[in-house]
Amino acid sequence: MLIIKCHNCGVFADETELQPGGEAHIRRYRSQSSTEDFSSYLFDRSNKKGVHFERWRHAYGCGKWFHVARCTETLEVFGSYSAQTLKPPKSILDKIKVIRPDFKGWKNE
Repeated sequence: MLIIKCHNCGVFADETELQPGGEAHIRRYRSQSSTEDFSSYLFDRSNKKGVHFERWRHAYGCGKWFHVARCTETLEVFGSYSAQTLKPPKSILDKIKVIRPDFKGWKNE
């Protein structure tokens, strides 16, 4: 089971208190967008094994969205950060690189 710290209220919550929101740092197109853009938003994901950056909502707590860096292979959580950031903070990227030396970096690094 995942234990994730809510970046907003500071509570450590298990995944049953949270609502997953998909991949973080992607452009979210609306239904008024072109068919290609909206289709890409709905269906095209890298979905690789390893480190992911995801959106989560503290559904049974403060109700706010935040981002989480975690590994899909080991369920290891590297940290959480504000949903308003456009890229993962350097402190979290550095932590990932210490634990996972093979980590290639974030896509816009």
